[in-house]
Amino acid sequence: MMPDLGKYVVEVLSAYAVSILLLLGLVWLSVRSARKARATLDAVENRMDKRNG
Repeated sequence: MMPDLGKYVVEVLSAYAVSILLLLGLVWLSVRSARKARATLDAVENRMDKRNG
């Protein structure tokens, strides 16, 4: 079900591939950053619990 792209098939498919890779990279960076922020927050909360308890 792919449309006929004619002589631009390589350019169009590589643009799709680059776009998908960039989106995957952004998702990966976001997940990594969220995990790091969560770990930092957990460490700070644990430190505060030890001081107060």
